[in-house]
Amino acid sequence: MRSTSGKDWVLTRPRDLPCGGEVAAVQWRKRRWRCRTPDCPRQTFTEQVGQVPAGMRTTTRLRAALAVAVEDGRDQSEVAAAHGVSWPTVQRAMVVHAAAELVEPEPTRVLGMDETRFGRPRWLPDGHHDDGRIRWVRTDPSETGFVDVTGGQALLGQVDGRTSAAVQSWLAARTDEFRVGVEVVVIDPHAGYAAAVRAALPDAQVAVDHVHLVLLANKAVTAVRQRVTRDLLGRRGRKIDPAWANRRLLLRGRERLSEAALARMWNGCVDHDPSGQILTAWIAKEELRALCATAARGGHPSEIRARLWAFYRWCADADIGELTTLAETIQTWWPAIDVFLTSGLTNARTEGTNRLIKQVKRAACGFRNRDNYRRRVRLHCTRHTRRLSARNPTVPA
Repeated sequence: MRSTSGKDWVLTRPRDLPCGGEVAAVQWRKRRWRCRTPDCPRQTFTEQVGQVPAGMRTTTRLRAALAVAVEDGRDQSEVAAAHGVSWPTVQRAMVVHAAAELVEPEPTRVLGMDETRFGRPRWLPDGHHDDGRIRWVRTDPSETGFVDVTGGQALLGQVDGRTSAAVQSWLAARTDEFRVGVEVVVIDPHAGYAAAVRAALPDAQVAVDHVHLVLLANKAVTAVRQRVTRDLLGRRGRKIDPAWANRRLLLRGRERLSEAALARMWNGCVDHDPSGQILTAWIAKEELRALCATAARGGHPSEIRARLWAFYRWCADADIGELTTLAETIQTWWPAIDVFLTSGLTNARTEGTNRLIKQVKRAACGFRNRDNYRRRVRLHCTRHTRRLSARNPTVPA
């Protein structure tokens, strides 16, 4: 019903966007009306427009600007100070914006999983027990993130911990179409993730990319170098030891070593390691890198088998404990590695998402509320919610 009975005038001062580097003072003298309908629960009401709804003390465009600024990765306190509002005002604007933008993940063909650190581990009381003592439980500071590797959804969600039960609970909460649509899951060599995929996604394949395999090989080289140094010198390595001085070169790829650097590293190990174990471990690492490189150039299955046989033979002939453990790990994860070698699917996009997550945490100077943490992280990482101003420069070069 249209009211024709005016009651009085109301002066409101809604907060608006800054103008010219200063806070703009907006005043709106609006009319208060009476409602003559007997059944109406509201006897009076004031005028409203789209930019200033009823009961709001900020304009719609200001709330949108606050949410976009936080979405672009700025700290909420900084955004509040720049726009002359309070932190709760920015938080409310961001929550409303996230509720409209963050939707249920759509089905994806390739799913990536990796963990990030939320904060420091904490000890929390587990209540009183029969003996009257209080048990303390250590909380897991890790968060498992789920990423759309081949699509445009980026970060799909996060869950507490990096256990098999945590991953299964997140997958169980998704729709049947989502679980059926996942064909490949790219993970790092983590038994908990693999067990969760087998239980929740029985038809999906597991892939382990080359980055984590080379990392395991580098750890084996470092372990051999440290053990040989202690056996020969009875102490840790020092700057005067060629093996310690060349430790960075041992972890670098052969194609990235100059002839002088290769000769310095090789001769230093030959002259000061009579057992030859350090060079043997370095060659094993290079054999594994050659195996992983077949995926980049689309190697034939016969070439993959030849490279794998060469790696296994070298580790077996070396008879070094660290290389034996490395070969056993490769053998355990070989079905997942073979999926990577044949499909070329890697966890690179997941690692890139982890970098964005760390940027949000660094800008916010830490989080205490996990809901706010996940909301802000997903807003910043999800591709379709990025604004053009965040991707393309607005000022010509």
